[in-house]
Amino acid sequence: MSAVTDKPSVRKSRSSRDHTERGVGDNRRIGSHVLLGILAIYFILPLWWLLVSSTKSTSSLFSSAPLWFDNPADFVDNVQGLFTHQGGIYWTWLGNSFLYAFTGGVGATILAILAGYGFAKYRFRGRGVAFGFILGSVMVPLTALVVPTFLLLSNVGLINTPWAVILPSLLSPFGVYLMRVYTQDAIPDEMLEAARIDGSGEFRTFFRIALPMLKPAIVTVLLLSVVATWNNFFLPLAMLSDPQLLPVTVGLNNWTKLSNAGAGGEQVWNLITSGAFISILPLLISFLFLQRYWQGGLAIGSVK
Repeated sequence: MSAVTDKPSVRKSRSSRDHTERGVGDNRRIGSHVLLGILAIYFILPLWWLLVSSTKSTSSLFSSAPLWFDNPADFVDNVQGLFTHQGGIYWTWLGNSFLYAFTGGVGATILAILAGYGFAKYRFRGRGVAFGFILGSVMVPLTALVVPTFLLLSNVGLINTPWAVILPSLLSPFGVYLMRVYTQDAIPDEMLEAARIDGSGEFRTFFRIALPMLKPAIVTVLLLSVVATWNNFFLPLAMLSDPQLLPVTVGLNNWTKLSNAGAGGEQVWNLITSGAFISILPLLISFLFLQRYWQGGLAIGSVK
């Protein structure tokens, strides 16, 4: 009788335990969603402010609500003024940013692929020491290298030329580290040995077998390198003095200094906010365009 009478109590205790665990899980899920919502607002809020500010005139920037539109029709006037101010120099700055970001990002990606693959799949003397130096350079702030880089490039006469920005941008220690780590896990050594046994040379093995499997890491390094070069401010500020060679980051900063000059300076805050908003559009488009290749590459790597 005791065993029979105990069964309902056991079921009741189990159901209460399941209900408690389900409640704890729901609370955790709600808490994680709230945290993610707060983080999303934190990251989206600056973009929203920039979008709203790009649709305001200079007077309404400091008088209307900072996080809501005042007169969206002013965006057209701001863009027209942006592309014609100082002879349309913003077009030149935007083209310079494309040049520096494309050449520096693609070059840094190519070097990172070759170096990461070499460190991961080849054994040579001094490999550990060389890779240790690369890891150490990841910890060095890029701003700390600007002055030595300036002195080095000034000795070879490259200051105030596009090469003063492109050449330092070709070095990406973190990209090399990322490519080596990914190559070690994504490409089995047995696959490369089988290709060599079948008579495939090193170059053919790399381009036909290894490179397609590295697509996710390649896209990641490319995006990181392009964004880092596009957003670079201190390096072109120190290397370039010709307004025709400036990227959009430094060029807008020059307009900011003129606007901060007070009554003696021209107030172009509306052009600065509009130019900053337009300058981030290529990065957003790049992320949206390369996202499918990123995801597709991840799927290919997981299958292989």
